[in-house]
Amino acid sequence: MAAPIEDYALLSNLSTGPLISRRGSIDWLCLPRFDSASIFGALLGSEEHGRWLLAPSQPDAVVVDRHYLASTFVLETTWQTSSGQVRITDFMPVEEGRSSVVRRVTGVSGTVGLHQELRIRPRYGSVLPWVSRSRESGADLLLAMAGPDAWSLRGRHLPQAHHHLHAGEFAVAAGENVDFELEWFPSYRQVPPALDVDTALDNAVHYWTRWGGHCRQDGPYGSAVKRSLLVLRALTHYETGGIVAAPTTSLPEDFGGSRNWDYRYCWLRDAALTLESMLTHGYESEALKWRNWLLRAIAGDPEDIQIMYGIAGERDLPEKELGHLPGYQDARPVRIGNAAVSQYQADVVGEVMVALERLRLAGGKEDHFSWALQYALLGFVEKHFDDKDFGLWEMRGRAQYFTHSRVMMWAAFDCGVRAVRDHGLQGPLEHWKDLRERLRTEIMEQGFNRELNSFTQTYGGTEVDAALLALPQVGFLACSDERMLGTISRLEKELLTDDGLLLRYRTETGVDGLKPGEHPFLACSFWLVEQYARTERWTDARTLMDKLVGFSNELGLLSEEYAVKEKRMAGNFPQAFSHLALVRAADAMHGVDRLSLAVTETA
Repeated sequence: MAAPIEDYALLSNLSTGPLISRRGSIDWLCLPRFDSASIFGALLGSEEHGRWLLAPSQPDAVVVDRHYLASTFVLETTWQTSSGQVRITDFMPVEEGRSSVVRRVTGVSGTVGLHQELRIRPRYGSVLPWVSRSRESGADLLLAMAGPDAWSLRGRHLPQAHHHLHAGEFAVAAGENVDFELEWFPSYRQVPPALDVDTALDNAVHYWTRWGGHCRQDGPYGSAVKRSLLVLRALTHYETGGIVAAPTTSLPEDFGGSRNWDYRYCWLRDAALTLESMLTHGYESEALKWRNWLLRAIAGDPEDIQIMYGIAGERDLPEKELGHLPGYQDARPVRIGNAAVSQYQADVVGEVMVALERLRLAGGKEDHFSWALQYALLGFVEKHFDDKDFGLWEMRGRAQYFTHSRVMMWAAFDCGVRAVRDHGLQGPLEHWKDLRERLRTEIMEQGFNRELNSFTQTYGGTEVDAALLALPQVGFLACSDERMLGTISRLEKELLTDDGLLLRYRTETGVDGLKPGEHPFLACSFWLVEQYARTERWTDARTLMDKLVGFSNELGLLSEEYAVKEKRMAGNFPQAFSHLALVRAADAMHGVDRLSLAVTETA
């Protein structure tokens, strides 16, 4: 059985991200990219679906410490046994073109016996590769092959074949290092040369430490902000600039349920919010790279715009169920691809326009086609002015007029107005101002319920939605506006759980077309922290923020949701949206005036 979600650590080489359990088992690994088929899929099944275990063989072995080296994704795990202590260092070389995982065993004291078990199972655990043993440059080598893919395992004490797996025992004495490297390469190429592990480890530490050192952060949540920004970087492809929502698929939002989605793709919304966070914390060059990814991904006829793309901007992401995988602790189905790719979500262009407006405010210059593309996107929004959509949460029910989506359409035109008025770009200023005003009037008439003194999830409805917390974030109205305060009161009454966390919406209404039941979505509670801080409800803000940050595992990683009663993380992990929202909330708590960068309502 897979470990609890919070027991996993993430590694990264800016191309993919394996998950390693506290027990020393790599239970999830897709090579060479985040969205490649897994070779270790025990996370969504059992060890039969692939894993790489490396841990002390003594039954009394316990983990006494597990941490990342400061500001890195180099993981150190220290085990204590009755015969001594051993440290395992796991990392991925941060080198363009090399897709490998390195595991170094270091004897700290005494002599410790280690057990290793390797099961390579390509194509999400459905394929048994051909494995052979050879010798190269005086060293043993395990070579696995299946179709276009091949994997090599180098190191002393290589495991032996035992009925479709490789396993072995070895001992490490104090002061001794034993290194292993598992590397992917195309099967039609020669085996890559051996890695200099010492140099690769130094380079990985240097890269992450240097990147983290540029982070502008302080205040009581400064370390959580830095780790969150590092997570966002770790989930970003080094070459394309695309950021995946999470490195996993089908980790359940409801244990044993069917709310299991593939998040290994790049959402425009997430990319836009990441751009803003990078700008706020000193990563202007990264923000420009994300902007360029955005523009490349959506380039073409605006009618073809999607809410998400592949890592390099791929558009074809069909959803498929993998019936051979039982799912994380029996949560079925396991899905790859995402059917939401074909949805119309009216808020997406607004998210993109707001992010690019903030980049302009920070001094970013438009290139030869970036403004022309934004101009075309506003034409797309106008063309679909009267269309219903499926909302921020990718509802699988019927299309409706979601208030949040209409506000983001308002924000898109507001950014267009500002681009012309404040930045001298070319565009129909008066026409965009008219469209903006039409939307404001419509939203106030149909998206605000005067009897309830609250904005509503949909036009004419009475339900509320945590997405309404975005209204002041984009300048539609102030955090302290009486209508916003009334909405907060309704959110607290209808969506706040007994444990003080905020649900996205009431799934019991059937609005999402799925069976009811999910846990609090962490990003929503972080948004509530921001609202509390902006309206000087400091006690509420600190109480909720401390609780949310406390849900992180000891490595500072957060999943999509948190099951408070079970005291467990839920959903895909680690989740970019949760870490993005943490950064926003911490900035609000520390008095970072994001609203000075935000669009604000003007006539």
